[in-house]
Amino acid sequence: MCSSHQHNDVVADAKVEGVTFEVQDMTCGHCAGMIRKAIEHTLPGAALSVDLDHRQVIVAGDAAIAEKAIRTAGYEPVRLAR
Repeated sequence: MCSSHQHNDVVADAKVEGVTFEVQDMTCGHCAGMIRKAIEHTLPGAALSVDLDHRQVIVAGDAAIAEKAIRTAGYEPVRLAR
């Protein structure tokens, strides 16, 4: 996690339908990239959207595996109800 600084980067992907996580400690493009890499490694081929502006990650795949991947990358995801 990049807690020592803030960025105004905007990283967002095409709209994905799936489970949404709020990740408040995702503060920059590096953070978003680390989360993306972790999910792509554990859920290959899953549709994924990382919205840095809203600090949200949407994954079309197993929610428990995605949450664990985000935590393993060093971030604290909170699953949002839809």
